[in-house]
Amino acid sequence: MPFVVFAFFYYGGAVATRAYMGEASSQAGTALRLAVSALSGHLSRYEALPALIADHDNIKELVSRPQDQALRDAANLYLKEINGLLKSSDIYVIKPDGETIAASNFDLPGSFVGENFSYRPYFQDAVAGRQSRFYALGTTSLKRGYYFASPIYAGEEIRGVIVFKVDIDMIEASWSGGEYRIFVSDPEGIIFMSGKPDWLYNGILPLTADRIARTGASRRYANARLTALPITRSHFDEHELMSLVEEGVQKEYLVLSHYMLAEDWTVNVLMDTGSIRTQARTALGAVFLILCIAGLAIAILRQRRMRLNERMHLQAEARNELERRVEERTADLARVNSRIEEEIAERRLTEQQLRQTQADLIQAGKLAGLGQMSAALSHEFNQPLAAAKTYTDSAAVLLDRGRTAEAQDNIQRIGGLIDRMASISKHLRNFARKPNEKLGPVPLDEAIRDTLEIIAWRLKAADADLRVDLGIRPPVVRAGSVRLQQVLVNVISNAADAVEGIEDRRIEVTALEEKGKVVLTVRDHGPGVPAAIAERIFDPFFTTKGVGKGLGLGLSISYNIIKDFGGSLAASNHPEGGAVFRIDLQSAAGMMPEAAE
Repeated sequence: MPFVVFAFFYYGGAVATRAYMGEASSQAGTALRLAVSALSGHLSRYEALPALIADHDNIKELVSRPQDQALRDAANLYLKEINGLLKSSDIYVIKPDGETIAASNFDLPGSFVGENFSYRPYFQDAVAGRQSRFYALGTTSLKRGYYFASPIYAGEEIRGVIVFKVDIDMIEASWSGGEYRIFVSDPEGIIFMSGKPDWLYNGILPLTADRIARTGASRRYANARLTALPITRSHFDEHELMSLVEEGVQKEYLVLSHYMLAEDWTVNVLMDTGSIRTQARTALGAVFLILCIAGLAIAILRQRRMRLNERMHLQAEARNELERRVEERTADLARVNSRIEEEIAERRLTEQQLRQTQADLIQAGKLAGLGQMSAALSHEFNQPLAAAKTYTDSAAVLLDRGRTAEAQDNIQRIGGLIDRMASISKHLRNFARKPNEKLGPVPLDEAIRDTLEIIAWRLKAADADLRVDLGIRPPVVRAGSVRLQQVLVNVISNAADAVEGIEDRRIEVTALEEKGKVVLTVRDHGPGVPAAIAERIFDPFFTTKGVGKGLGLGLSISYNIIKDFGGSLAASNHPEGGAVFRIDLQSAAGMMPEAAE
């Protein structure tokens, strides 16, 4: 009997500890995910900001003329204002030699102005043209923070670096207390953030000479004294355990870790195993007690059959309770389904509103383009009108003199001028109104011919040499004729803008049909697409033109129109110079054209 009891407690204890350790690991994993999410969310708010501020005109002027005190003063005030709005720790501008020339804390005792940070990895990466991240203890402010750095371009040259320092004390403060110990360690095993301040700048890995040298080279922790925590590592099944002495007491912790690649640090969650082992022992004692009670109950049941009715009554109550819980759960699921249906309806309404907004923006872009055309088009209409007036007066004189044949010739010329004005008016009316057409076969030569009717004035104003090569048999594409015409107007107009004022004013439009697709390219011989804006050229409201010369919607609208056709629109630079816009569309060869509006 004693051997049975010993075996029960030995093996039962292991099983119970394993079960409670797994449950505790699951709970600690939830805490770990929350901590990682909080850190990632806090840092991601600031990730894109350095590049945006680096693109500010005042910052670009400052790094181009760093000795201009007026520019420095303006940049200091601007950085201080932005720092207050974004609630970041510090923002500062560094020259390529590492000297800080402007900072949000310029008027504070610990100002960064004049400090040299060339030894920081974030500066070295940014001055090499890369977006960089780094976490460290500030050598000037002695405050911990996470640094985002971005190069500042002046033209194609890097003239400086903009640095964001984000305060992480607020997240760390939320880790204090509670049943978990949370800390963040760097690749060298040094604790950088912790809910327990005594653990800061302590290592959970041996502080070898190599680790200390790598940490000292970047001055990550300034002059802070680095020590190693006296920890002992072990395992229980697949769980990692850590033991250390705290306040003279040996404590054991369950350890869960998550490596954050972008930040290059590891988030660790520790849970005291004392409560886990206590629960296991308590559960084991409870099980043993239950077995004893069960044995006693069996003996009693053998003696007293009277308890059978009582047990049946208890089972009935348990069944009723189960049915009640099932009904409650069913009602909860019904309420959840109802909320999901409401959310689906709201999302469909939102999608309709977004489509309507896109259509309105397309119309706004077209009307803006028509507004820019108006001055040149007035010249296109005035010339035929003036000529018609001359022919009318001449015809009247010829009729008075009996020269009827010559008068009829003048009248025919007037009719031709009227047809020309009507053609221009028709194309402009089709271009301006909202399209409501189905997709179908569209001959590419007809679309380009109608496009040239609209933008002839722009090509003439830019003195552009337009060359069109659609092959011996012009392709037919699957599209909407009006919307395809809008895309061609926008792309060719942009090409005219690119070649205006330069020596080589050629614009080449070519088409090639291959494997069921038609590739239409528009190439100019201008300066090409700058690398700095290549990824943003199709963004809504992004434009390189001056104020009043565009809404920044043309290429974005064109991109979405071609996407609606089942094709694609892309921009690149030609190896021999100039920009190339490639439009891929589905071929509609052999199909009968459908009726369009």
